[in-house]
Amino acid sequence: MKRWQDWANLVLGAWMILSPWALGFADPKSMAAVSAWILGAAVVVFAAIAMYAPKAWEEGVNLILGLALIASPWVLNFAAQSSPTTNAAIVGILVTALAVWAMLADPALRGRLFHRHQTR
Repeated sequence: MKRWQDWANLVLGAWMILSPWALGFADPKSMAAVSAWILGAAVVVFAAIAMYAPKAWEEGVNLILGLALIASPWVLNFAAQSSPTTNAAIVGILVTALAVWAMLADPALRGRLFHRHQTR
């Protein structure tokens, strides 16, 4: 079953790839641009995989990629640049939230996460 969250993450990943040009930080020597291109491409790939073979692990990878986007300005030392930092943080929060939402929308995974053993 295709989830709308996967489509949304695909669009967010595509935005990350295009954002260095759209927001004016597309210098190939810039860690902000390189991380946007790499993390954006990874989000696109795993969102596409999740659309065609929905499994919890793909959403788990997108969750990790979302967290990586959030942390990237500080880890890769471009937090002083407001545009790429704001972009990475907002897109990272959205990717993370959508991945969690898609995981919780999966009945099989939800059953495993929240299954309580009943004593008889």
